[in-house]
Amino acid sequence: MSKSTPAKILSTFSLVMITITCVDSVRNLPASALFGSSVVFFFILSALVFFIPTALICAELSTTWPEQGGIYTWGKMAFGKGFGLFTVWFQWIENVIWYPLILSFIAGTLTYLITPQLATNKFYVFALINIVFWVCTWINLKGLKLSAKLTEIFGILGLIVPMLLIIVLGLIWLCGPYPHQITFTKQSMLPHWNDTSMWISLSAIVMSLTGVEITTIHAAEVKDPQKSYPRALLISTVFILLTLIMGSLAIALVIPSAKLNLISGIMDAFSDFLSVYHLAWLTPIIAVSLILGAVAGLNNWIIGPTKGLMVAAKDGYLPPFLQKQNKQAAPTNLLYIQGAIVTVLSSLFLFMPSVNSSYWLLNVLTTQLYMLMYLCVFFAFLRLRYKHPQTHRPFRIPGGKFGMWFISLLGIASMLFTVYIGFIPPPGIPYHSVLEYESILGIGLVVFCIPPLIMHIVQKDSWQHRADMDNYNPIDEMIKKP
Repeated sequence: MSKSTPAKILSTFSLVMITITCVDSVRNLPASALFGSSVVFFFILSALVFFIPTALICAELSTTWPEQGGIYTWGKMAFGKGFGLFTVWFQWIENVIWYPLILSFIAGTLTYLITPQLATNKFYVFALINIVFWVCTWINLKGLKLSAKLTEIFGILGLIVPMLLIIVLGLIWLCGPYPHQITFTKQSMLPHWNDTSMWISLSAIVMSLTGVEITTIHAAEVKDPQKSYPRALLISTVFILLTLIMGSLAIALVIPSAKLNLISGIMDAFSDFLSVYHLAWLTPIIAVSLILGAVAGLNNWIIGPTKGLMVAAKDGYLPPFLQKQNKQAAPTNLLYIQGAIVTVLSSLFLFMPSVNSSYWLLNVLTTQLYMLMYLCVFFAFLRLRYKHPQTHRPFRIPGGKFGMWFISLLGIASMLFTVYIGFIPPPGIPYHSVLEYESILGIGLVVFCIPPLIMHIVQKDSWQHRADMDNYNPIDEMIKKP
């Protein structure tokens, strides 16, 4: 094996763990718990029409073209540089909007170490979001990242342990003589087909199942991908669905939907469980665990998506001042712009009627931009199947052309429906008016779709040359050689 060939070190178990830690999230449980026992139906439906098609297509693309660039490379090969730019832009800006969500979760969890009443205080949430984010940005600029081992430990402490714990506590509650806020009848578990408001839950559910494409960056290191990917997909899908469904139901059991706080809901549920079970002393320990896990995840994500834009920069899409990197190879000006956008977005917590309404609006906007990215990936997949039919594909979606089109159309339909349904405000979350909600969301989508269009129009050949020279890395050139 040459030095340029990545070692095949990832097994099925490795892929399962990567997929679980990228997709599964304790933070998303309160949003899905908002819809009670019908959440079971929506999770299974979303897995069939969205999660599984997305995972299959990303698995084929990443094993066929595992080179650096990921989704930008796929889009560029399929339809040209402009299409690749839009694809990677949607991935980057979606993450930027996601930051206030994970930061507000940290803020809400931290209140259990101070005073729980702060979770509904707009100014507290706004201030903490910006303090934590800019500190993490400064750390990334200095190159002082958490080690991979430390991040792995924090991921287990802040995700898997709390997730399993909330499920166990919920099962004990379900089997004990305690009051239940939801029922498990056929009528309550199935949505009323004529009630369109019930379908609003799809935005929260789909957002809980996004992120599987992140695992594809390891495609070149996978052992026997033709067998490993399907096995890993099956195992991780079952685990993710079970934990998200059971975790959501555990919260819905003890907290009425009208009193459910989307930011502090997970800690509210833990507090209720532990106080009844006479284990209240565990509450601050769980809070610290969740905070560490969330901060570790945030710190890893802050610089990651900006590197995708740097690949586009090498094709001349960013002016020289946005290509600037420091000695630690951190894209300094891009990180500053990213921080400024996060500060502006977090101001929604000051102007919306409640913390819940701000959280939900950002969650929907994130989901819709994510859907646009996935639409680009699906169209690129179909184009590459016909453009490069003879290219060897270590993993190929089964079923021939029928399987290819069936999976693609299923996923595309679910994404378009998710974008559409996001414009309907959910019941139980206050807004000044439906028009205000739809206007903010619509303007947000338009505003965040304009920058890549401008970048494509104003690109210059001199920028491309400057990107190649300023960001030249001889190691990258060695890796490209056979």
